[in-house]
Amino acid sequence: MSVSNLFRTAAALPDAWSSRSLAEVGTATVKVLRMNPLPLAEEAHRTPEVLLVLDGTLELTVDDVEVTVGPGEMYGVPAGARHAVRPGSHGTLVIVEVPEE
Repeated sequence: MSVSNLFRTAAALPDAWSSRSLAEVGTATVKVLRMNPLPLAEEAHRTPEVLLVLDGTLELTVDDVEVTVGPGEMYGVPAGARHAVRPGSHGTLVIVEVPEE
């Protein structure tokens, strides 16, 4: 594996909220993406995921609770938790997820 510049990789993505897989660790996939202020619809997964904000802010609603994740902070979304992105998110986000089978 080589060194990846996460900010440059996220900036080069064609659209906000479209992710790029960077690596696999065991069964988990590490992705990077660029956020924008538009909300995203609610979703839930059978497996947990970790959301790590490199810069900016991630505004979430998780099981009807508002959560703000700031730069350098990480949030673990439990398996089965309903979560949506609220308006106002921006910056660079790393997601670690185990693909659902």
